[in-house]
Formats: sequence, structure tokens, C-alpha cells
Amino acid sequence: MSVNLQKGQRVDLTKGNAGLSQIMVGLGWDAAKQAGGSGFLGSIFGKPSANIDCDASAIMLNADGKLVRKENLIYFGNLRSGCGSVRHSGDNLTGDGDGDDEQIVIDLPKIPANIAKVVFVVNIYDCVARKQDFGMINNAFIRIVNSANNQELIRYNLSDNYAGKTALIAGEIYRHNNEWKFAAIGEGSNDTSLKQLVQKY
Repeated sequence: MSVNLQKGQRVDLTKGNAGLSQIMVGLGWDAAKQAGGSGFLGSIFGKPSANIDCDASAIMLNADGKLVRKENLIYFGNLRSGCGSVRHSGDNLTGDGDGDDEQIVIDLPKIPANIAKVVFVVNIYDCVARKQDFGMINNAFIRIVNSANNQELIRYNLSDNYAGKTALIAGEIYRHNNEWKFAAIGEGSNDTSLKQLVQKY
């Protein structure tokens, strides 16, 4: 049964899930509806805002919280970590449709011992030129699925008001006493590109 988390909550991932080795981290979002036409139907249904290209990425950090190798940044331009433990499904340009918009698969036993956490972030591509922010996004979430049986283990719906924010730190997995845990972060930032966001690390 899936556990629904609130912002700031932490939960065991491998402890209590014996044999869990590969997880799929799914991230999803929808473009908010904008008023569409006049009259009753137009006010209800509306139409989606212009395409908003959100990009999900994973950042592998050491015990000091630092990104030490560029191969440890996994995004649409580098779909696989140098060690092969983290793999990105590829870029989704619009966020249309139900379910996950982008997926990141992680082989937990293959993560190098010097990696203490993997942070999952989402940013809006070309947000300045397109004048877009996360106030134009609805139904954002991050979820963890057991790849072996497709069972959803954890879901965190990012329900805060992120208007004006152009990047989101959604959540992270981290080592604790030789086990892996997940933390729901849900922190918005004004970083305008993945490059700028990654400079924090």
C-alpha cells in the first residue's frame, strides 16, 4: 500500500521492504487550465496554458552534500550516471496526459558507497524567455515504485503554492544506517536553469 507524505516527512524505503533493489521515481505535472472562451462551458473547461516544458533531474551527492562529478547529474542531456545506477527515461516536452511525465530508475545496490543521497529536482526549461513559472502547473507529484512488481510505495503531492518559482526540489533518497530513506522536500526556488540550480551543490 502506498504511503502519502506531507512536506517535510521522511519514511523508510528499504527497511521493511525486504529485497527492494530497484525503484522507479516518477515525476508528473499538468499545465494549469486558463480561461477558454466565453460562456458557461468556456469557464468550466478552459484550455491548457501554452506548453510548459518541465525537466526532471537527479543529482547524486556525497556525504558533504556536494556534486563532485558531472556524470552524477542525470537529466535529459545525460540519461545515465557514470556508474550506471541511475537512468533517466528521457525528456517529455509538454506534460500532457495522465501518470508520470518523466521517470528515473535507480538500482540501489549499484549506487557507489561515496554517494549519500540522490536529490530529485524539476525545472522549467527556458522559463525566462517563455515567462513561465510553477504557478502555471497543477497536480505536481513525485512517487516511488518498486520496479519488481510495479507497486507504488510512496507518493508526495506537491500542493503548495509555487507561483513565481521556476524550479522545485521535490524530494530525495538518502542513506541512513545502511538503509535508504525518502524525504518529501517540496522546496521552490527562483533558479532559472538546471545549471543555476546545480550550483547550490
